[in-house]
Amino acid sequence: MRLLAFLAAAVAIAPLIGVVAAAFGDGRADIAAADLVRYALTSMALAFLVGLSTAVLGSVSAWLVVMHSFPGRNIFAWALALPLAAPAFAVAYAYADLFDVAGELRTWMRAVPGLDWGPQMRSLPGAAFVLSLAFYPYVYLTVRAALVNQSSQAIEAARSLGCSPTQALVRVALPLLRPALAAGVALAVMETLADYGAVQFLSVQTLTTGVVRSWFVYGSLEAAARLALPLLGAAALLLWIERLSRKGRTDEAARARWRPIQPTPLEGGRGLLALAFCIGLLTLGLFLPAGWLAIKALDISPDWPRLVRAASHSLGLGLGGAIATVILATCLALSAERMPFTARISSLGYATPGAVMAIGLLAPASLLWQNVPGAVSGLGVGLLLLIYAYAARLMAAALEPVEAGLTRVTPSMVSAARTLGRSETGAALAVRLPIASGAMLTAVLVVFIDVVKELPATLILRPFNVDTLAVIADNYARDERLPNAGWPSLMILALTLPAVIWLTRKITASRPGDLNGRH
Repeated sequence: MRLLAFLAAAVAIAPLIGVVAAAFGDGRADIAAADLVRYALTSMALAFLVGLSTAVLGSVSAWLVVMHSFPGRNIFAWALALPLAAPAFAVAYAYADLFDVAGELRTWMRAVPGLDWGPQMRSLPGAAFVLSLAFYPYVYLTVRAALVNQSSQAIEAARSLGCSPTQALVRVALPLLRPALAAGVALAVMETLADYGAVQFLSVQTLTTGVVRSWFVYGSLEAAARLALPLLGAAALLLWIERLSRKGRTDEAARARWRPIQPTPLEGGRGLLALAFCIGLLTLGLFLPAGWLAIKALDISPDWPRLVRAASHSLGLGLGGAIATVILATCLALSAERMPFTARISSLGYATPGAVMAIGLLAPASLLWQNVPGAVSGLGVGLLLLIYAYAARLMAAALEPVEAGLTRVTPSMVSAARTLGRSETGAALAVRLPIASGAMLTAVLVVFIDVVKELPATLILRPFNVDTLAVIADNYARDERLPNAGWPSLMILALTLPAVIWLTRKITASRPGDLNGRH
């Protein structure tokens, strides 16, 4: 079992070693210092704006649905996480077209005096707006989980000492929520730094776009690797912040008698404001961009054979990547208690952009191309390389729910299996894995959603003539054929939305302290 755990950790860490090796290799990498600084500053500014926006949107929405009662509250509890199903690049396509100067909306607005105004989406603020709507659910889910699992005793004690509801929020609730808020914001910032499709389409040059451009335009693996080094450093920092926030979570409330928080009814105008906020957030994050893409897509006749072929590739890679990732994560989770450092190292991949993972795999692959003819050729081997990249990046996303499911297995259960003659592996197969099967299914769905939406790693590593829905959408968008890009974007949403609905409903329905409800 330990050998399998080490193998899983090696899968996750090998591409990162490949990036470092390529960056310090002997190859030519002409990168202007000014370009590197510009990419880095843009990435930092975008991460700051998205982190701030998602912190506000996610925490306010979680506070409303947990602490207050208003019309539609039970629906919004799970529906506010649905924008996770929409790829960020699809949201960018919709808003860029919606507010384009030559677009239908702005043309109509120009006919009305004083209404000819619209935000400039192809800009840093526009990219921050799009990514905030796409990634606020990470903050919403973590803060909501912290609120639901928090006993009402602390807030009741503050109120009994004379604090108003606002004072109880500021003095008691917010300090207790700080670790969950930090974890959610760290996840949102990780996804922001990893994004390629949205920022590239909105003409915002970040480190990730620089990595992809260095490979596709200049064909320089070394330049791409050197641009990836700051992203690796940022990934390590964000992962450290996320792990530190977990250590900051106290379990005093868990040891005390838990009592559910009684929501405060919001009546009249306040209830309507809460309802409008939730509807507005869900509309801006999902319904408006999806609806606009659907309207535009209906104006053209799609290339169905190409779309169906791409959908089959996306579905196959999604399932293959999810199953391979969960198998490796399960091997790692079964030995995590005895090898915690190995498990933590493997988590670094989740904070690393897909483009960086792909560049890390290109380094050893290029050596094989040069020295062993035919070693990395063929459709099957190319697909395996792509699945490897998915597994290396998303292993941590699968590891957390699997570890949570395995915590339901008590030592006495394992001891009973061992006394009946089971080996360590036999006890895992007979006892631990069946109990954690629900958590493993959750992990499969989480990874599947991410793989179907993944763009930069697929662009760099995909075999020739293997297009996914994300790749086709990106190709159409580069040619400014947004109605055509709408069809693959909507098909991605059709593939991921059922999984997101199942996950979010499961999370919101889970009991406080139920580890299988963790995301």
